Amino acid sequence: MSSISAHRWGRDRVAGLVDHTLLKPEATADQVAAVVAEAAELGVAAVCVSPSMVAVAAASNPAGTPIAAVVGFPSGKHLSAVKAREAALAVADGAIEIDMVIDIGAALTGDFDAVRADIAAVRAAVPDAVLKVILESAALLEFGDDAVLVEACRAAEAAGADFVKTSTGFHPCGGASVHAVALMADTVGGRLGVKASGGIRSAADALAVLDAGATRLGLSGTRAVLDGLG
Repeated sequence: MSSISAHRWGRDRVAGLVDHTLLKPEATADQVAAVVAEAAELGVAAVCVSPSMVAVAAASNPAGTPIAAVVGFPSGKHLSAVKAREAALAVADGAIEIDMVIDIGAALTGDFDAVRADIAAVRAAVPDAVLKVILESAALLEFGDDAVLVEACRAAEAAGADFVKTSTGFHPCGGASVHAVALMADTVGGRLGVKASGGIRSAADALAVLDAGATRLGLSGTRAVLDGLG
């Protein structure tokens, strides 16, 4: 780890960029409540949970930590109307941020009109929520190329997204990479945020993607990452 980079970011600054995440299918209500409490203790940006757990998170959140929910997760192969309804229900339960998964196959076949329409449906359903669009960057790069990832970012921006996000953390192709984050950051040019998620397990991993242009981090092992910053 670069000591210069670590000093530039600092523990508190990095904590304020983290979505503290629990998306395991086996997660229980007690575990979600514990993650919400830990999120408040660590001073993170938000806590990210499954849609069915938003109400649980909201009910165990005296500190008022912002709640994010995932939509169309993890495959992205849900109908747009289902994603939109899922987002609206999550917001009704207390989420103020939505992380939605695109139809990865549509992007890989160059059907960016469909990608835009899918995102726009969710945007219309939750106009006041922060909308992060999960592109599954590792899959787009493995089965496509840089141009596909660039066009997916452009589609997200055109549809009204607030962030582009690398990964669900569930795809076998992998999670965030420095290359993907840098490419995404260059494409959106500061007009959108860039959330790096998936496989960020150490302070060095976090600093690498932050230095590449990430403005938000999705972490399940937040405490270990922050402890690595001293």
